[in-house]
Amino acid sequence: MYSHPQQGAGPDAQKLRRAAGRWLKSLREQRGVSQRQMATLVDVEYYTFISQIEAGRGRIPPDRYEAWAAALGVPLIPFVKTLMSFYDPVTHRILFGHEAPAMDIDAALMDEPPTTAGRRTAGQATRR
Repeated sequence: MYSHPQQGAGPDAQKLRRAAGRWLKSLREQRGVSQRQMATLVDVEYYTFISQIEAGRGRIPPDRYEAWAAALGVPLIPFVKTLMSFYDPVTHRILFGHEAPAMDIDAALMDEPPTTAGRRTAGQATRR
């Protein structure tokens, strides 16, 4: 289900990817960076790539995680751990159990309910 970022993404994977996009967009906006600026910061040719990621129509390639974390001004390891909770929830669960993602993801989950157990902590669930 999660093996290839562009093929065969089921409904759960699509929801998670859209949630990841909303989370990434919120981080970018908190930083005050436009999509065009973000494209420059992460060294992609077209800003529409940023738009596609934020819309959930793509994923950040793993070899670009460091550039994205730096551009967003966030620590690398929590950033990657949280991305993994969206992009590869099975591996995230295997590695971290039902531990919540390392970074706050409330903004990403506002529009859709979580699709995997343990996505939110008890404190997060009561804030809605």
